[in-house]
Amino acid sequence: MPALFLPCAQGVEALLADEVLRITGRAAEVSRGGAWVEGDERTAMQLNLESRLAQRVLWPLVDGPYRDEHDLYALARRVPWQRWITPEQTLRVDVTAMRSPLQSLNFTALRIKDAICDTVRESAGARPSVDTRRPDLPVVLFAGPDHATLYVDTSGEALFKRGWRDESHGGLKGEAPLKETLAAAMLAAAGWQGRAEDGPLLDPCCGAGTIAIEAAQMACGIAPGSRRRFAFETMLPFQAHRTAWGQLQQAARARVRPSPVPIFAGDVAFRMTDFALRNAERAGVQAAIEFKTADALQRPPPAARGVIVMNPPYGERIAPKGQGTAVAREGFEGGGSSAEFFGALAAHWKRQYAGWSAFLLSPDMKLPGLMRLKESRRTPLWNGAIECRLFRFDLVAGAGPK
Repeated sequence: MPALFLPCAQGVEALLADEVLRITGRAAEVSRGGAWVEGDERTAMQLNLESRLAQRVLWPLVDGPYRDEHDLYALARRVPWQRWITPEQTLRVDVTAMRSPLQSLNFTALRIKDAICDTVRESAGARPSVDTRRPDLPVVLFAGPDHATLYVDTSGEALFKRGWRDESHGGLKGEAPLKETLAAAMLAAAGWQGRAEDGPLLDPCCGAGTIAIEAAQMACGIAPGSRRRFAFETMLPFQAHRTAWGQLQQAARARVRPSPVPIFAGDVAFRMTDFALRNAERAGVQAAIEFKTADALQRPPPAARGVIVMNPPYGERIAPKGQGTAVAREGFEGGGSSAEFFGALAAHWKRQYAGWSAFLLSPDMKLPGLMRLKESRRTPLWNGAIECRLFRFDLVAGAGPK
């Protein structure tokens, strides 16, 4: 069996390995930026359907040393591409390089495409065409300083695209939605799995609702890939496994249940709460989340104990209702209204949220100082190219600084 590679955001590798073991029963090997696990077509289908943390599921084809694009063409020619694609189908080649001697990644992608097309034409008398948007066969080349590996991307679109977000909208103007994979990583790092014993979950600054929706799907047993399609569904080697794919989908549908734990969310802006609610409806979890438009600095606790998981807000989401003034993002660096917001938030939590645990994601390493709270843990996570920390605060009663 091949060793499938599951890339993920930096900082998530160990969490991903735990998830792979839970999904497949197979131990995964952690490497920088992902995890490896031995598996077959069924394993690849299962991971695409069930993984919340992986960015893709990559099927390795060939690897070897190289010096230039000519060597990579020869490497790609070693693959029997006629087993993967017909002349009537389409392909796309993406190239990722690290400390590579390659002069042009676009030219390298062209040479890999030529190798695929030449192989298929020699076998079938015609060549496949290129589709950069929705190809039947997405191919990925990873090129290091002197070694390269070719993969088939069995996922197609990145796995953070769960299939419920309105792609024509994406988010409200000015909003940068949190990726679903990062929201899932925050929940995993917090140890919250949607079980009754995990306790209620609250996101008081929910924005587009991603954290609450991801949590609700976990609690309701909804597979993250149950509302989307995958590239492997049209790939030749997977056609013999259609029955197994149907069985995996059926088993995922059969385990859906009402949430055993309360989930609360909301935002200071009515438009954001409404937007999050509509996203929850598309995700099939509107009944599992109690949305409420409220200022995080005034919102009373919805339960005696619980877990707060949030991506701290910026812009107008920080401003109290009725105020049109937006708070600049640079407040994260320690000054202005952002510092006032975090100080007031901590004071509010100490007054009313004693016994709760709070997990906040921030690129500001000085966030505990802004809040005058001592973190009990800080977990490195990357939000795209931005290095962040997930700070854990165990809240206790008290009005003064800690």
